Amino acid sequence: MDQQAIKGRALDYIAKEADTGFRSEVEELLKAEDWKELEDRFYRDLEFGTGGLRGVIGGGYNRMNSLVVGRATQGLCDYLKKTFPGKSLSACVAYDSRRYSPEFAEMTARVFAANGIKAYLFSSLRPTPELSFAIRFLKADTGIVVTASHNPPKYNGYKAYWNDGSQVTPPHDEAIISMVEAVKEVRSMSRGEALMAGLLAIIDSEVDEPYVAMVKSKLLRPELIKEMASKAKIVYTPLHGTGAMHFERVMKDLGLSVITVPEQREPDGAFPTVAFPNPEESAALKLALELGEREKADVVMATDPDADRLGIAVPGKDGGFVLVTGNQLGALHADYVLLTLKELGLMPPRPATVKTIVTTDLQARVAEKYGAKCFECLTGFKWIADLMRRFEREGLDYVYGTEESYGHLVEVEVRDKDGISAAALTAEMTLYWRSKGKSLLDRLEELYLEHGYYEEKSVNKYFEGPSGMDIMKGIMEGYRKSQPESLGGIKVARIRDVKTGLEWQPGVAATKIDLPSSDVIQWMLEDGTKVTVRPSGTEPKIKYYVLLRSEVAGRAAAGLTAAKAEAAAKAAAIVADIRKVIGE
Repeated sequence: MDQQAIKGRALDYIAKEADTGFRSEVEELLKAEDWKELEDRFYRDLEFGTGGLRGVIGGGYNRMNSLVVGRATQGLCDYLKKTFPGKSLSACVAYDSRRYSPEFAEMTARVFAANGIKAYLFSSLRPTPELSFAIRFLKADTGIVVTASHNPPKYNGYKAYWNDGSQVTPPHDEAIISMVEAVKEVRSMSRGEALMAGLLAIIDSEVDEPYVAMVKSKLLRPELIKEMASKAKIVYTPLHGTGAMHFERVMKDLGLSVITVPEQREPDGAFPTVAFPNPEESAALKLALELGEREKADVVMATDPDADRLGIAVPGKDGGFVLVTGNQLGALHADYVLLTLKELGLMPPRPATVKTIVTTDLQARVAEKYGAKCFECLTGFKWIADLMRRFEREGLDYVYGTEESYGHLVEVEVRDKDGISAAALTAEMTLYWRSKGKSLLDRLEELYLEHGYYEEKSVNKYFEGPSGMDIMKGIMEGYRKSQPESLGGIKVARIRDVKTGLEWQPGVAATKIDLPSSDVIQWMLEDGTKVTVRPSGTEPKIKYYVLLRSEVAGRAAAGLTAAKAEAAAKAAAIVADIRKVIGE
């Protein structure tokens, strides 16, 4: 983009942006003639994708700011009014601890109100799962949560939800995007005007109390918790986010002792103690792990800033704490839920679990053992929610859903991942296995001995700036022009291209697959290993997932050790081939 075009877009933005802070940022850049930075802010509009917005906070059309948020909300309003003509509409709005989250949330509510859509705005920050719950509880038509989940501090985001509490899916997602792109004018009114007109309602305890009660009602062995709660100690960190309010409340109500990391308890969008507020990153749990060792905790738990993800660590057999991956915790949850339902005679007629196509197949093995069926879907919890809708139509009984990136869902009252209910279930599960003289690691090892050893590796590469999207597009196009014959020295046996909806064996005619189109390629290797690549839908990065399984000889400890070594060697070779492609 040439300088004149950049300047034109920058002046257009300045004329339309009401926030003086964001406006002055762009004015100063023009004054300094910082064309490189201006190009990054204006070479495109921040894309309203199928899940909403996510981007760096700042002035410009390729940034998160009040003008961009207002446009997105106006487009959503236009779509709602077109979809439900004549209906009295309402929306729920929540936000997390990030910078500008309260301002963006209020802007969203004021645009809803100006369009005649009643906005239920939380009085202060709340977890994302509570927003999903609120939509269903208040029978709202849509919902927005202002959050960038676990991204670095410079980011914020805007996630859009439909009337069943799930993030929007086809056909609504693409239609909303079209409406957002067509917005010419954003209608808004002041907070006072909205309150006076009855188009803005501030909510808190009237949703908090039912949500907390629902979370506690999903526990399967309340008597066990009463009996053993005093014997367990939990160290917890909300990573400067929204989780402490409900996490501490739920655990206290259950009689469990919680020690929250003091340096990370208070909400703070600067996330001063971590580089990435992501429970998937071991560095983010450093303070919690140190406190866990000092306090001799039974489990360390962490939620991300909007408390929809849960990460845990447990005492290792040789001292210290061992991080449990999202895949491992998901398999442990599925095992515990299904085992308990069967043991207590509560197994529903047609039990079903859900996992994404990049989540460990161990969960499918576990489900099959208990007579449940495990369904697969695309990456992202909106697709798990989509299957939950299908289950309701077809009479299947949802019991648990998970994705590898620390997302877990126990209940049907929420249609997005829920770190609070997952934490409560994890606490109960920890107590149950302790009552049997086992730790969570002991039970995980038993699952490996029974079903084979499963290992997962991931490779992520960021591509920032105007050329980033083109680089990722080129990588995906390169694979489609010339599919690899092997990865890590293991022959590719089958290829699945989710974008084209086809799956085939090399040299054999392709067949259709039953998945929505998405820019994803999967390679199934002849030893059963599965390798997946996809550009992220929320960040400028490409993501690879490697899922391996090794047989455990004799279902013995020595066999498990050998299986781990075999899987590690295979993973290293596959990752080396991946790094050649992405330039590492």
